[in-house]
Amino acid sequence: MNVRYMPHAHIDGAAISLLNAYGRQQGQITHPPVPADEIMECHLRLSLLFDDLRKKFDDPSVLGAMRVDRREVLIDQSLDPYGNPSLKGRYRFTIAHEIGHWILHREQFEMALSAPLLDSEKGPSIICRSSHKKPRIELQADRFAAYLLMPVEMVRAQWEIVTGSREPYVAEKEIRDLAERYRLAESEQRPTVEVAKRMAETFEVSGQAMQIRLVELNLILTKQPPRTLFG
Repeated sequence: MNVRYMPHAHIDGAAISLLNAYGRQQGQITHPPVPADEIMECHLRLSLLFDDLRKKFDDPSVLGAMRVDRREVLIDQSLDPYGNPSLKGRYRFTIAHEIGHWILHREQFEMALSAPLLDSEKGPSIICRSSHKKPRIELQADRFAAYLLMPVEMVRAQWEIVTGSREPYVAEKEIRDLAERYRLAESEQRPTVEVAKRMAETFEVSGQAMQIRLVELNLILTKQPPRTLFG
């Protein structure tokens, strides 16, 4: 389904609004991790179901889905945090991703429910895949998930606790050394540096998701910045 363009600031604002609404109801979230499960089930009143989605949709890339009309979130059983605790970060991001669809895209799907392809009897309204080439709707939900699980002020506060500084970390050498150690090509995913892994444990997200967020906030610099005229 084609969705309208949304500025990053709009998506960030939607995530912050949800956190604030949850805080007014259940108490403000003052430190990580953000309780995505509780936000989904207790605040938004969405049901969580595990299923073998990969088999159900005959697609190994399917990790989550949503039935908008039934207020149901479906997660592939491979991400069950009790059966696969090592995938807890991926599970939490998928939950936050589905919340993103509910907040950002629900109205568009509710308006289109009468269309044959969105008939609730024929399957979920939204099916989410882990492919590298994602449509706009999936990219928006991914960004919402990052903003929800890793709010900027919370990340900056935790960065100062972990590093003892507000200054960014220039990770160019560590990334280069890790890439050489694991023989990664330049086209491959950037290796996760140690400080991102430490932050990821606190926020209960994957190391890669945490690193992407830290790079976005300029707390991790992947290249040595140029020296200033007076530096």
